[in-house]
Amino acid sequence: MTLHAITVLGHDRPGIIAETTAVLGGLGLNLEDSSMTLLRGHFAMTLISAGDADVDTVEAALAPLASGGDLTVSVRELPVERVADLAGTSWVLSVHGGDRPGIVSSVVSRVAEVGGNITDLTTRLAGDLYVLVAEVDLPKDVDSDALLVSLRETAAELGVGVSLHEVEADEL
Repeated sequence: MTLHAITVLGHDRPGIIAETTAVLGGLGLNLEDSSMTLLRGHFAMTLISAGDADVDTVEAALAPLASGGDLTVSVRELPVERVADLAGTSWVLSVHGGDRPGIVSSVVSRVAEVGGNITDLTTRLAGDLYVLVAEVDLPKDVDSDALLVSLRETAAELGVGVSLHEVEADEL
């Protein structure tokens, strides 16, 4: 079995997901992980698929998606690795306020300093309001209260608000 990382980027239009996943399904590939979103009118999708097709076969099958010039498609083989079990606790971090450079790097640096791992991150700019929402895995021994103090200090310097909420096991 081969794992593939597939990215599709470009101007949004209806049917991109349907066309891409139909091709992959036709090759007998199983979609294992995916992230798909719109970024300022541009479509961005990353997929992890598994199956017996090689990279050249997958690239050739997906090439018609990019033939119009409005999409870029890439395929890369990934090593098959065991996914580590979550050894910590799950949290949701949110930041909101006026837009300015440095918000993401400043906030996620506080998480990294305590050994936390960002597992998903989304940002949106709506007018002058900047919103960041991140899923975070924190080591079990992290002092979450101290992390929140650090995050609030950073947020105050940036002129934004911040919250950190633990995700209960029944919410997963």
